[in-house]
Amino acid sequence: MKPKLWTKQYILIVSMTILFFLSMQSLLGGFPIYVANVTQNPASGGLMTTSFMLAAVLSRPFIGVMMPRINMKKWLGISLCFTILTVFFSYFIESLSLLIIARVLQGIGFGFITTLFATFATNLIPMSRIGEGIGYFGMSTSIGSTIGPMIAISMIHSFSFHLVIWVSLIILSLVLLGSLLVKNTMPPSQPTNSEAKNSFIQSAFDRKAFLPCFLVMLFYITFAGVVNFLDGLGDSTGLGGKTSIFFLVIAVMLVITRPFSGVIFDRLGHKYLIYPAGLAAIVGLILLAKLENFYTLIIAGIFYGIAYGVMQPTFQAWAVSQVHPDKKATANAMSLSFMDLGQAIGALALGQAVGVIGYNSMYGIAALMAAVMLVLYFSIHMVMNVKRKKRATLLNSFQKVESNS
Repeated sequence: MKPKLWTKQYILIVSMTILFFLSMQSLLGGFPIYVANVTQNPASGGLMTTSFMLAAVLSRPFIGVMMPRINMKKWLGISLCFTILTVFFSYFIESLSLLIIARVLQGIGFGFITTLFATFATNLIPMSRIGEGIGYFGMSTSIGSTIGPMIAISMIHSFSFHLVIWVSLIILSLVLLGSLLVKNTMPPSQPTNSEAKNSFIQSAFDRKAFLPCFLVMLFYITFAGVVNFLDGLGDSTGLGGKTSIFFLVIAVMLVITRPFSGVIFDRLGHKYLIYPAGLAAIVGLILLAKLENFYTLIIAGIFYGIAYGVMQPTFQAWAVSQVHPDKKATANAMSLSFMDLGQAIGALALGQAVGVIGYNSMYGIAALMAAVMLVLYFSIHMVMNVKRKKRATLLNSFQKVESNS
């Protein structure tokens, strides 16, 4: 009999994660549009995402260090209250420099909370169902990440960006109420002297998880182009606010792909997922680069939605499966940090590219980045297979020598 996955606590964590990402990703999609419209500069809009994501990346190692020694439930509540306050005060800010500071503070809260949610979830998932469990948890983050920008674009075109902030605050308040029902999954412990000396490096990084984290960073550079500049692409092609439907298509595709992608990971491994997903990402981005009508937008959303639905949970499950069970928090923090780093790099670099070559050509560059990711994965995977075969050959040789002796 399979160990139980859908416990009450797991359902609670998944539900809270959907709401949290819905709130924060609506701001992530809304701030660049608002600032770009005010300043008439897409690069300044991308700066909103870059400052937010870099703050999240830099904050995660610290929560990773503290994780074994803190009351996770208490810190979740504190981090949520902090984030709610920073979002509330951003409603009254008009200065670009002060908005950047507000986004940095929100990024710190985002980094803490997402790492806590991921660790709560992975601690609740049976190891034999890690791919499936992270797949469903990843669905919760991705639903919020795709529906959030769609809500932001629709609200900005129909009402105003300030309504996005108020809706975000209401959703965050619901998450805060839900945190009262969360149970600690990892009791605080006091480290030894040797553990204390090495805790920061060990909590922030594990080389076994580096490869999947690096590859997911490359993919999220392309996702930054989708989240931050799709509204601008709509304006340049005459589609306007209709581009928000792209995120709905992605959400539908990830709901379709996530359930079986996790099972495939557990049974067959990551290569059966990353190759087709990588090709789907390239096709989807090329279609955005050639975007001329609404139907092309829908088809692009289908292909990119397949890629997004598969990539994030596959890379995260791969990272977690590579490390010792005690290092799940480290692997989660690394995976999330590299995703955020990809969005930070993508928002800044692709935002600069838009100013030089335009929106359509920028998505061509994003497609090239997806191709680079796939080529790197193929090359590294081939090298790993060669090394694996050599080790197997050596082991067989030793066994034959021992049996003959």
